[in-house]
Amino acid sequence: MAKLSMSDAVNSLGDYVRAQRQQAQMSLRQLAELADVSNPYLSQIERGLRKPSADVLQQIAKALRISAESLYVRAGILDTEDIGPRRVEDAIALDPRLTERQRSALLDIYRSFVGVADTTSDELTEKLTHAKEDV
Repeated sequence: MAKLSMSDAVNSLGDYVRAQRQQAQMSLRQLAELADVSNPYLSQIERGLRKPSADVLQQIAKALRISAESLYVRAGILDTEDIGPRRVEDAIALDPRLTERQRSALLDIYRSFVGVADTTSDELTEKLTHAKEDV
């Protein structure tokens, strides 16, 4: 799958951030505080008016407890092929019925079955570094 166009990526990103925030039952203000961004800036991201940097996306992902890669794809920084099994990992991380210990165990099991090596995160870090330089 190719990268999204810039305007589609920004709108898709905003919709996705809003949906994840609502799923986490967080107010805009709460997420802004946890992600260490201003309320108006986060609102502009959600409405598709701003394209945040990879660093801001990482802060938002951490506050929402989702993978930053899912935000990078929606922002047009990464192709979906770049993240491979991350969607499964996102589903595990987002399931509110699981405890943190269960999430960790499931992720370990999943990664052992699909053979996701630690080098994957190194490769992803390298791609993100190049993406930051391009922005």
